[in-house]
Amino acid sequence: MSDMSLKPIKTEEEYRQALAEVERLFDAPLNTSEGDRLEFLVTSIEAYEEQHHPIELPLPYEAILIDN
Repeated sequence: MSDMSLKPIKTEEEYRQALAEVERLFDAPLNTSEGDRLEFLVTSIEAYEEQHHPIELPLPYEAILIDN
């Protein structure tokens, strides 16, 4: 994905590519072009996951059972 322009993630393939790119850029310094790219990708991944891979909250009694 590093050769692609920055754009919203629309497909599973783009999602997987973005995840791989985040892994590559994980230690990028802040306030650099790579750091900015990392920040954009993370934000885009979060938005895609909220829409396509939502994590449902447990029911209150399920949350209590999980903690014990």
